[in-house]
This record gives sequence, C-alpha cells and structure tokens, in this order.
Amino acid sequence: MLGNEPVNPRWYESFHIYCAHLAADVIFTLKADNAIGATLIGRAYLPVGELLEGEEIDRWLEICDDNREPVGESKIHVKLQYFGVEKDRNWARGVRSVKFPGVPYTFFSQRQGCNVRLYQDAHVPDNFIPKIPLADGKNYEPARCWEDIFDAISNAQHLIYITGWSVHTEITLIRDTNRPKPGGDVTLGELLKRKASEGVRVLMLVWDDRTSVGLLKRDGLMATHDEETANYFQGTDVHCVLCPRNPDDSGSIVQDLQISTMFTHHQKIVCVDDALPSQGSEQRRILSFVGGIDLCDGRYDTQYHSLFRTLDTVHHDDFHQPNFATASITKGGPREPWHDIHSRLEGPIAWDVLYNFEQRWRKQGGKDLLVQLRDLSDIIIPPSPVMFPEDRDTWNVQLFRSIDGGAAFGFPDTPEEAARAGLVSGKDQIIDRSIQDAYINAIRRAKDFIYIENQYFLGSSYCWKPEGIKPEEIGALHVIPKELSLKIVSKIEAGERFTVYVVVPMWPEGMPESASVQAILDWQRRTMEMMYTDITQALEAKGIEANPKEYLTFFCLGNREVKQDGEYEPQEQPEPDTDYVRAQEARRFMIYVHTKMMIGTPSVPLNLWLKIAFLLLICLLNSVEINYRLLGTPVGKPLNN
Repeated sequence: MLGNEPVNPRWYESFHIYCAHLAADVIFTLKADNAIGATLIGRAYLPVGELLEGEEIDRWLEICDDNREPVGESKIHVKLQYFGVEKDRNWARGVRSVKFPGVPYTFFSQRQGCNVRLYQDAHVPDNFIPKIPLADGKNYEPARCWEDIFDAISNAQHLIYITGWSVHTEITLIRDTNRPKPGGDVTLGELLKRKASEGVRVLMLVWDDRTSVGLLKRDGLMATHDEETANYFQGTDVHCVLCPRNPDDSGSIVQDLQISTMFTHHQKIVCVDDALPSQGSEQRRILSFVGGIDLCDGRYDTQYHSLFRTLDTVHHDDFHQPNFATASITKGGPREPWHDIHSRLEGPIAWDVLYNFEQRWRKQGGKDLLVQLRDLSDIIIPPSPVMFPEDRDTWNVQLFRSIDGGAAFGFPDTPEEAARAGLVSGKDQIIDRSIQDAYINAIRRAKDFIYIENQYFLGSSYCWKPEGIKPEEIGALHVIPKELSLKIVSKIEAGERFTVYVVVPMWPEGMPESASVQAILDWQRRTMEMMYTDITQALEAKGIEANPKEYLTFFCLGNREVKQDGEYEPQEQPEPDTDYVRAQEARRFMIYVHTKMMIGTPSVPLNLWLKIAFLLLICLLNSVEINYRLLGTPVGKPLNN
C-alpha cells in the first residue's frame, strides 16, 4: 500500500508466490484505502497461458473496470516469471543428503549442530514403552515433556521467558507418583513466583482473550484464565503481560476489530538459561521448548489417554471436558483426552526461539525488562553448535512461524527490505509466513507418503464447490490441501504409489451441535470433497480402478474403557437424554488431536530418513493449524495470491 503518491505511484514490491490454483488470468487489483473498507480503482489482467512457457514477462497492462473495459489510459507495469514445479530439481526427490540447506526465502535460516528432544504428550509413564535396545547397549528412554520443563524452570538462574495461548497458575507439572521430584507438588504459579523472588527475570506473554472482560463472562469464550493469571501475578516479581492480537497499522476499522476479537496468539514457548552438560563449568546456555502443549489445564495426559480411570488421581483437580455444556468432575467422565507434541531445543536454534520472544516482548511487552545477554557474555555462551557434524545425534533445524509486524518488533519497513529478510509484504504490513512455505516445500519434496496430524484440516476454499455457499467469502485461502491433492495427482499421472495420511479430531473442541463447530466440520467436508474430486478425476483419466482412499485417508482417534472396581464415582448424574450421559453409558470418547505435525518421506537410506523425518517434524512444530491462521492474516484478507 502506498501513500502520498496520487500520480504515477510506484510500489517496487517483489513477491515469491506459491501457486496451486486453477486460473485463466493473473489479476492485479488496485484499490483506494478507506477507514472502512476500500474503493476499487480497477484491475489488470495477464492471461495465464502466456506465463506457462516460463519466460520472463515485462510489460504494461491496461487497468480495467468491472466490465474489463480500460479505465482511461491507466496502465500498470509488472514483471513476473513462472517456474513449474516439475522443473524444480528437488521435486519429489526428498532430502537427498545431510547437506540439505533448509527452506528458502525464510526469516530464520537452518541452524546446524543442534540437539533436539521430542515429546509425545505431556508425560510418558514408566510402563508404557517396552525395552528397546539401542546401538550403544542402553535401552531407549522416552522423553517426558512436563518433567523436563519443570527441571528447566527450577534450574534457571537468569531468565525464564514464557508465551502461551493459555497459562494456568494452578496446574502442577509433576503428577506421576512413580516419578516424584523434590518440590514437584508446587503449582506452576508458585514455582514461577519463587524463581522470580530468587532474582530470575520471569517474563510472560499470555494471549489476551478480549471476550474475558467487560459484559462478557470473566473466563472468556475460550476459558483461557487470562484475567486470573494476570491478577495472580499482580504485585509479584513475575512480569505477566496479557497480549492481545493487535492489528497492524494497515487494516480497516472492521478488519482491526475482527483481528483483535477473533484471532489469537498461539505460540507455546519456554526459554531459560541452563547449565552446560559438562560438569564443573559455571557457564550456561540457552534452552528452549516449543510445540503445541500449553502450560494450562486439560493438557496433562499420557499415551493411555484415560477417560475415567484418572479422575480420582492426576485429573481430579484438572478435569477438562468442554464438549458437554454441564460437564464437571462432580458429574464424572469422560474427560477429554489430549494428544499433542512438543520439543526441547539446544544450540543455535534455541536462540532463534529466544529472539522470537524478544521481538514479541519489545512489541507488546511494555517496559524493556529483557535480560541484556551481552552483559552476561562471560556467563551465557553465545549461539554456537552443541554437536559435532559427524555426531549421529546432531540435528540441522529450522524455525518457522506465522506472525506479522503487529506482533513482532523490528520487521523492515519497506517491501524491498522485507524480501531480503525472508518476509513478505501486503497492504502495508510485513508478514512472516514461513510455516506455510515449510509445508509446501515438504509436500513438494515428499517421495512416497505424507503423514499429518492436525487440530483442523480445511483450506484451499477457492476450489470448493459453491453449493450453498460463496467460496470467495470463506477466506480459507491457503494452498496446503490443494498442494496435497495435486501432489497425489502428479504421482498418479507418473504411475507411482503415494498416500497422504491425515489424523484429525472427530470434531473441533466444543459442543458438536454449536454453529461454530458445525461450520468448521462443513468446511472440512468441503476440503476433503475437493481433494477426493481431484484424485478421482486423475484415476479415471489414467484408467485406474482404485479407491481414492488408497491415496488419501483420514483418521480420528478414540478410546473406550471398561469400568473397573474402585473407580471414581461421581457425586451427581448428568442430565438425562444428553450426549454427556450417553458418553458415560458407552464409556467412550474421542481423543482430541491438538497436534500440528507433518512427516514426509525423503529419498535417503532408512536410518538417515528417520533423522530427517523427525527434523521435518521439528520444522513444523510451532503450533499452526491448517486453517485461517496459517498465513497470519484474517479471514477475507488474502495474502498476495
């Protein structure tokens, strides 16, 4: 967006756009910005057929009205070039070696010499994993997320930085009676206050649910406890800032209201200083946790995903069941089981997570309370590899995110500078959309299959069937579902086997009959319909008799428990003839998949593939749903394509 250039405006903007569209023209739309909405000036059209040869096009295009008639002698100068994906030397060839440079055109580059610990769910009980011998003679020991976070916070000496969609002060991180820790019965809130009183700088950025104040109920529509958390730390040494999803300076009044009330901060990060693994050293390092598990109620779970059997133990004071209107611990289960993933990062990548926090704090944290690490350079070692390249446990890791200049300090002001920094510009805003680019690169590189877990699965609405809706009004414009279906189509056309496996919840969290849940389910159905249509047409064109579900298949997870003697007995009964009481009678419920994960097969030997597959998992960990949030832009606000 330009200002103060009413005559002969010049944008000088460059874009790197991933396309997965059926289109006759590339359309350039010019609008005059208003406080509410924008006024259309005209559009310029470039036929797609002229681009497909791959030659650079450099020309002036006429600006036309809605009838495609020229608006006077107005013209716009454009320069663009199309690169077909099939000409990409990495297309369907996976990650061919450890020299893979990472995803291009991103803010954070790939870091070498890192160490990564992966977590499945908040905890793993001792009896879940069988003995798995490793090459060094030891048995595999699963990582335990909340135990490690408890240790990291407890051992911090200089800084503890936390971001969350929700942070609940009343939870305890250590609950397994077979694995007690000294002081493990302390609540998260008391632990953070104690560390702050010891002189550790504790900074928290918690999403400010704008519906949790004013005339609305205190808990807010999302029940994130944001007001409770802020009040709990008021007057203490912990600096907790409620962080709204602020619009940038470019939106209209309507868009600004939409962003601040309908969109969230969804990062879940913990950054601390930690002792070096080598004994005897007084130097310290930065350790970061990033993934999908908020430090709040309802998140503690194990791979057993119990519905009823933990209601008198680890979940008695942490009963989470938002899918029934009157659910409570006094009325009994089923609780909502929670499946998620998380990670611990060491080395240069941990500093990228720290820098992300610093950008956000400087934008929305208020007072500059960040620890000046340059003053501690003799204590905290600077970003540096923690593993040797030849070490079999070394990782190359890249951090991706979805964020804009309204939430991150220090983004460039001009489109030229943004492009050089691996960012994109649109309507006077600068956006980091690297998470989308990572998905696309992984999909296009995948050789044999793709495995996805996600809380939602909807998008590419521009290709939905218009039955009963206007797809252009939905705004779920990101290309991921279409990229997946086109990937499958390309494999069918090449006569190669390929399957995409997708795991999603049976329905989005909330009461299934509610309008919002039903709308999302409908949009997911339309997304699946669009993808299966592409696959069916490709199979028919090749004369292949096969079930499209052999190429694209969706799964939902659930659990069922037989009642045991001595099980928790609720004091009250649910209302008769409700889904709540029916779920109790059936003794079953869905496992809520909150994960945001994708693994694709590269073209490397199996032992190396396992490492690179997990690397790709880390690349996509930063908690982004495959829905509106993927581009960091609101509904109805498309990004460059």
